[in-house]
Amino acid sequence: MKNLKTATILCAAVFLALPVLTKASPVGTVDIAYSGPGASDTITVWGGGLSGLSGVGGVYMLNKTAGTGQGNIWPNGLIGGFCIELHQWASTDALKYDVVKLEEVNNSFMGGILGTAKANYLAELWGRFYSPAWADGGSYSSEERSKAEAFAAAVWEIVYEDMPTSPLNWDVSVDGSSGSHGFYAQNVDAVTANNWLHALNGLGPKADLRAFVNQGKQDFIVQVPEPATVCLLGLGGLAFLRKRKA
Repeated sequence: MKNLKTATILCAAVFLALPVLTKASPVGTVDIAYSGPGASDTITVWGGGLSGLSGVGGVYMLNKTAGTGQGNIWPNGLIGGFCIELHQWASTDALKYDVVKLEEVNNSFMGGILGTAKANYLAELWGRFYSPAWADGGSYSSEERSKAEAFAAAVWEIVYEDMPTSPLNWDVSVDGSSGSHGFYAQNVDAVTANNWLHALNGLGPKADLRAFVNQGKQDFIVQVPEPATVCLLGLGGLAFLRKRKA
């Protein structure tokens, strides 16, 4: 079993002197703080300015305490997400983040916005393969930790690699881009991550995703809650569920 206690938290490793890019158009704000990992495991990555850094790859649990606009779609409390930028810090202090469309996220290391094509790939990856059990706050099995870690690697593969001619060319174990772009990882279930990536044909379900963005700090990809979930949480639905179980 991999040792999580001694692992560095990825996405909180280095600062780089990089140009400021055009800011996305926010649709709201959230006040969040990184509170620790959900389902996750130790991974070694190359990409985003990191070279062979071992750390925790998987779900990031974000504690939301306030919001405006579309930020109020998420109830206050813990939200599971995945980090987008390997080269910036995940803050444990409560900070205000803009809520933006995923395709508008500026990745300062890549030198531009994420774009519609990559946003669609991420939405399909999430819609097909993400499991809410990875962020339910429980005790995670080794299989859940392994799959959440593989999912994180797949996310970084999409974010940091140049767009391939086919999703079949994605491979989380090989750097497939020239120059400083690209990504690869070790100590990860690359077979599962690659199988997921290769299945992205545009025909699968697509999750409704947003990004929580704070310039100079780690940005996160999160799912917009289903309307039924929001209603349950906002109208005492948890008590209702407990009554049904009684």
